Amino acid sequence: MKIPFSPPDITDAEVEQVAEALRSGWITTGPKTKELEREVADFCGVNRAVCLNSQTACAEMTLRVLGVGEGDEVITCAYTYTASASVVCHVGAKLVLIDTQKDSLEMDYEKLADAITEKTKVIIPIDLGGVPCDYDRIFSIVESKKHLFHPSNDIQKAIGRIIVMTDAAHAFGAEWHGKKVGSIADFSNFSFHAVKNFTTAEGGAATWKDIEGIDNEELYHKYQLLSLHGQSKDALAKTQLGAWEYDIVGPWYKCNMTDVVAGIGLAQMKRYKGLLARRKEIIGRYDDAFKPLGIEVLNHYADEHQSSGHLYITRIPGITLEQRHEIIVKMAEKGIACNVHYKPLPMMTAYKNLGFDIKDYPNAYKRFENEITLPLHTKLTDEEVEYVIENYCEIAKNYIGK
Repeated sequence: MKIPFSPPDITDAEVEQVAEALRSGWITTGPKTKELEREVADFCGVNRAVCLNSQTACAEMTLRVLGVGEGDEVITCAYTYTASASVVCHVGAKLVLIDTQKDSLEMDYEKLADAITEKTKVIIPIDLGGVPCDYDRIFSIVESKKHLFHPSNDIQKAIGRIIVMTDAAHAFGAEWHGKKVGSIADFSNFSFHAVKNFTTAEGGAATWKDIEGIDNEELYHKYQLLSLHGQSKDALAKTQLGAWEYDIVGPWYKCNMTDVVAGIGLAQMKRYKGLLARRKEIIGRYDDAFKPLGIEVLNHYADEHQSSGHLYITRIPGITLEQRHEIIVKMAEKGIACNVHYKPLPMMTAYKNLGFDIKDYPNAYKRFENEITLPLHTKLTDEEVEYVIENYCEIAKNYIGK
């Protein structure tokens, strides 16, 4: 068998939506993008959503909407993909990285509390693998630090404390205490990249909770301005009779979503409940096979949360980097593509150059050195799931407890 790591689940429904957009003559931001924004907002249980060309763009535009920049500090976890942190650098703020908890992929909340200063404006938690963070703990921390917060624009003033802006790239469809991710943090940013559970090929969405004293339409319009060159009208608005004239109100950015890719999302939305259910089924079968062997796995489903089931992250305690590599190669020889999530940011050249050192993040390093991510996607057949289980169990048992 040949089992790829994470192929997109595309059907004739997605193809037809794309073809419809192409035939319509409207292929950039237009009616399909606006409809997808409405459906994303409804799905997450919020009043407004903005669809852009990536989670990264959504996160950066959110920081800019919030007025975060030079002189500010933003905190996130060292165990993540670069997009969680690079956006902080893009806006000119100081990046603060904290370690994970011991024996966990979640950030160390005690270290989070200790890292907060009078310059801290935003915390970026990461719903890694689709498993929501401990938002009760995070909001308790920011409330306890309200006395240190100094707002610098109207939104910051209205919120009145450090803002929680989640990197929810993996977590579209996840829930925390019965509430959808997207409606829990102050702002949430999703990825709809090709390898994600819900895809538009490239794309993402930003959502936010209602903020007392802040008009949602004005906030939405600010995202539109930032993502389309500061142009006061988008292309759809300019098609109205006599409505060609527009203004440029700021020298801003270009990261809008197109109707061609939004069409993929509209088709995915109709199928998404079933896609999430299939992921949960596969995770259950994996868990039943691997946990008895002593392989550590993420707790995707519990009383307080429901994961989106994005990544099946495993750890074989005690193995070395070389042994981890051997296992991945042996799986590849069986035709099974595996991956590693993630190499902590302080190990990367860009972040070393910013002064970060992996020696300061021992827990993150320990999680990384024996992590292996198995294929988890809705193109897997039952036979392929069993094939992954049989081979991983057979290979891993030679390394467990050695």
